[in-house]
Amino acid sequence: MSTNEKGMPQSRTYTVNDIAAILGIGRASAYKLANSGAFKTIRIGNMIRISRKSFEDWLKAEGLDDETE
Repeated sequence: MSTNEKGMPQSRTYTVNDIAAILGIGRASAYKLANSGAFKTIRIGNMIRISRKSFEDWLKAEGLDDETE
């Protein structure tokens, strides 16, 4: 498992708030996107977790990743 700069394990998932912050969109828009089927999500009770790899692959396909700038 990879680690971040503080040595903590890097999560394999994002929260809806995480993708809202990454994309600079509101929470309502992030929930719509998460429920759209654009990338893999996992439901745990009423929580939604977004697959980090699936989301990052989607970003690349949309041309929104930082590496294309």
